[in-house]
Amino acid sequence: MKIVYMSLTGQTQKFVNKLEMDSLRITMDNAFQEISEPYIVIAPTYDIEVTEILNDFIETGQNLSYLRGVCGSGNLNFNELYCFTAKDLAKAYNVPLLLTFEFQGNMNDVTILKEKVNEIGPT
Repeated sequence: MKIVYMSLTGQTQKFVNKLEMDSLRITMDNAFQEISEPYIVIAPTYDIEVTEILNDFIETGQNLSYLRGVCGSGNLNFNELYCFTAKDLAKAYNVPLLLTFEFQGNMNDVTILKEKVNEIGPT
């Protein structure tokens, strides 16, 4: 299972590094790249104008057909806006919200996400 993510401040990148899984960082330069394997998205919490490149990626070619779930990073101080980007993506694309974690996550978050990825498909 591939991990597709974006990271502006490096917090999401640090979490992805802890996963030690095949990953693809989405930027403005590769947002319209097509892939042909199952993946999950790890989304930081920012305004839609910032995270729109994740929608661009998901909606490129057949990428949506390979999307298996969404995970979100955020800050609990945002209250009801905590991880709203991931929640919105999961709802919009009708896939499960696998995990929400704060900042760069911890080893328990890593374990939980790896277990969920194993439940939904091959790595």
